[in-house]
Amino acid sequence: MEASTMPNSVEEVFEDYQGRRAGLIKALTTEVREFHLQCDPEKENLCLYGYPKGTWEVTLPAEEVPPELPEPALGINFARDGMEHKDWVSLIAVHSDSWLYAVAFFYCARFNKQERKRLFGMINELPTVYEVVSGRKSMKEKPTATNGASKVKSGIKKEKPLKQPPAPKEEDESYQDDEEENDTFCGICGGLYSGSEFWIACDICEKWFHGKCVKVTPARAEHIKQYKCPPCMNNKRARP
Repeated sequence: MEASTMPNSVEEVFEDYQGRRAGLIKALTTEVREFHLQCDPEKENLCLYGYPKGTWEVTLPAEEVPPELPEPALGINFARDGMEHKDWVSLIAVHSDSWLYAVAFFYCARFNKQERKRLFGMINELPTVYEVVSGRKSMKEKPTATNGASKVKSGIKKEKPLKQPPAPKEEDESYQDDEEENDTFCGICGGLYSGSEFWIACDICEKWFHGKCVKVTPARAEHIKQYKCPPCMNNKRARP
């Protein structure tokens, strides 16, 4: 289990949240087979941990009482073979979201009202783990553009004109409730769009992803007629 340091600012807590979230999403999407194997129902109560560096681990809960941080759901391995795979993974995703929020609030409990508001405003801009795993879009996400612009995937289809995801806005120091939601985040790690990196969009759920997060290179993308992201592929395999 990785040792963690106490974040002392909104930005540090948000970075910690992003790292843990990215690790959990990996476990439940691109590395779900390995996660499934580690959740042996014959073992004791197991928990799924996400760590600030974007890694994950299935292990026993902390022994110290009270624990250093809020603990994730216990016994995720017991229901592995008693539920449909898709439902089991979705349930763990919901518990993972609850744990992420608990850890974030544990860190920011000493912050003032405006700092907490800004932190959870930043967190709420990202899709939840459940939304990524299930392929369900957030209610806050805007629908496909209606101003005549179509969503074209960068480096995916030769027969269509190329475009880039919208450029990220400069961060405003004061959180505003009515600020526009034009930022583009990776559906796997939650990282903000950067023009210096290769991105690819799913033709099914229309979410954007770092090429490195879904293991797709620009050269490989040139030969993909219709790209399906790992969450969409998992949903397809889970159907009866």
